Amino acid sequence: MGRLVYRGRWTLLALSLVAALLVAPLALSGRAVGGGFEDPRADSATAARWSAEWYAGQSPDVVVLYRHPSVKVRDPRYKKAVHDSLRGLPAEYVRGMVTYWTTGSKAMVSRDGHSTYAIVTLKGAKRASYAAVAARLRTVKNLRVAVGGPVPVQAELDGAAAADLARVGAIAAPVLLVLLVVVFGSLVAALLPLVVGLLAVLGALALLPAVSVYSFYAVVLLGLGLAAEYSLLLLRAFREEIAGGASNEQAVAGTLATAGRTVGVAGVCVAASLLGLTLFPQPFLGSLGPAAAGVALVSSVAALLVAPALLGVLGRRVDALRVRPMPVRRDGGLRDGGLWDGARRPVVYLVTVTVALVALAGPLPGAEFGNADHRALPAASEGRRVAETIERDFARNALSPIDVHVVVEPLDGTAVTALDVRPITERLERLPHVTGVETAGLSRPNRAVRLAVRHDLDPLSAQAGDLVAAIRSAAAGPDVRQVVVGGPVAARLDLLAGLSGTLPWLAVVVCSAMALVLALAFGSLVLPVPAVVASVLSAGASFGVIGWVAGSGFLGFAGPLDVSVALLIGVVAFGLSVVHQVFLVSEARTTATGAREVIIGAALLVMAVAGTFAAAGIAVVRLLGVGLCVAVAVDAVLVRLLLVPAAMRLLGPASWWPLRSPGISPAASPPVPEVEPPALAPPRDRRPLTGGRPAITVKGRPAVFGADTDPVPVPVKPPQPGWVKVAAGRTRAVRADPGGAGWTWVEVDD
Repeated sequence: MGRLVYRGRWTLLALSLVAALLVAPLALSGRAVGGGFEDPRADSATAARWSAEWYAGQSPDVVVLYRHPSVKVRDPRYKKAVHDSLRGLPAEYVRGMVTYWTTGSKAMVSRDGHSTYAIVTLKGAKRASYAAVAARLRTVKNLRVAVGGPVPVQAELDGAAAADLARVGAIAAPVLLVLLVVVFGSLVAALLPLVVGLLAVLGALALLPAVSVYSFYAVVLLGLGLAAEYSLLLLRAFREEIAGGASNEQAVAGTLATAGRTVGVAGVCVAASLLGLTLFPQPFLGSLGPAAAGVALVSSVAALLVAPALLGVLGRRVDALRVRPMPVRRDGGLRDGGLWDGARRPVVYLVTVTVALVALAGPLPGAEFGNADHRALPAASEGRRVAETIERDFARNALSPIDVHVVVEPLDGTAVTALDVRPITERLERLPHVTGVETAGLSRPNRAVRLAVRHDLDPLSAQAGDLVAAIRSAAAGPDVRQVVVGGPVAARLDLLAGLSGTLPWLAVVVCSAMALVLALAFGSLVLPVPAVVASVLSAGASFGVIGWVAGSGFLGFAGPLDVSVALLIGVVAFGLSVVHQVFLVSEARTTATGAREVIIGAALLVMAVAGTFAAAGIAVVRLLGVGLCVAVAVDAVLVRLLLVPAAMRLLGPASWWPLRSPGISPAASPPVPEVEPPALAPPRDRRPLTGGRPAITVKGRPAVFGADTDPVPVPVKPPQPGWVKVAAGRTRAVRADPGGAGWTWVEVDD
């Protein structure tokens, strides 16, 4: 494959450029969607659907808040101003409207009598319909008007998130460029992750039918992180090949035969694991799996085709405009110890890091999860001000009552009335914390009555969830066919129930996929066990810290931890953690080097970009950035550089059962031929082998390995078989020890 990529390098680069230009308009076409967090099978989703379909004009898509400093709501002039404004709304966009004067509900008048609000239900594509009537809603004579409600708040959230993306991008771009140059060592080499990442993001976005603003963040960050990881690994391998005297074609072939195999395994492992997200019934969460898997696969393909093609074109010029020295290390990776090497003192590191991870996961059980609402917006935003004003000046939970739909049995063909549900209403009024039950609508064709149950509880509290459960159990009756409970409290309860029911299966599928790919790639049934356990500990610690941040009010965040943010953090962090695991195992398995440098370098890049999210205006986006920084740091430093190496060192040869040999995988390199050491030839010069008959070759060419200080012969830890080195005019080759005890240096004539 490497030879084919090299020979068709210019064609590959041209085709990649054409593909990027073709898919860019589709990828960046703004096919944004909102919502999608409801389980279609849940009662709350059914209640929301019935509210929109059965009770025209009574679903609060838009809430228009009116106020006059001196005139009270009961004044006829007040009514005329509001109704004249609402009647002027185009019927093609508005399904219906509800006001205090159409319902007589005291809950729709403020305590001081000077404010009221109207509920407007929209038709068709609600975001577009709201945009068409937004200006007219605010045009009312002699009244102060502010607009809020679910549709305007979501529009504000998405608009602010898009503006934050532009602001963050302006800050992150120069930071990213500087770090890329520093991490990759030269200005030219820094182009690799940019090209691979751009292709990965464009390809993934083009494959998606639609994407939310938050999913866009996840796709960009995951694509960037994977591109940096893959590019660093390939570049290090390419530099080693070039340093061994290989030509550009030989270097590309050798790079794909070693590092390229690792990249391929990592891409398959990430994609297979993240596809487990399709288990979620919620449309947004279910679509996140294909999005994440898509960016993982496209990143791998770009890294395996475009990056080697670029390296083949550049050759040694990849290190042009160097900003720091880039030594080629051959220290055996995991086997050399060091400050950030968990294999140095395995028991100490294993116990200490495990205790630390469990402690960090401590706040997770107490974390509150939910959906982003008006509290995620800046304090000065209009949608947030409307919600907070109504909560402060009107009846408690005026806009978020518990929604109860009662479908009654037909009685001699008579029309359904509120009297048909009077027994249920009385039972509900007797429940603790219920402050009133109102008839919010009648659907005579469906023989349904809609009740608004008002209460004095915090919608996020456990008591509010208990009240919903009590309503569901108390609302049955002999003449009742069906009772469906909805509203914000019920929706949050159903969301958490759906997540708790799906997460165990998700964990099984994700961990099984990860273990299966690792077992097939490296031939070990033991190795996946510490990898899976480490990933679980890493996820728990990361979400524990994020839950603490969400609950503490840090960064101006208030309210529950948004499920979408938590899942997006998990997707990016887990995708990178799987890649880190594959890199570490490859380093230990094949003696490829530099996995730790790659992990640290890529983690710094992702953390730097995520850290710029602190400049975002939306608290949810700021939380996303902080969460990613925490998750990536915990996994890269504590887990992959300390915990996993310590576990592998303690397991020793058992890590590789049933192979039991940490030598090179048969799939990665051809067997090393036995070479009888000939008599030493007279010293000639100190140069790499370039001609004649090399003693041992790898894929048809000589290569370099080892330190000049090694005695001859001496058993050494298993290096890459077939590497040779010229020292003081003599060639030293590595071959298997005839006694089977390891590997030895042998002096041969070239």
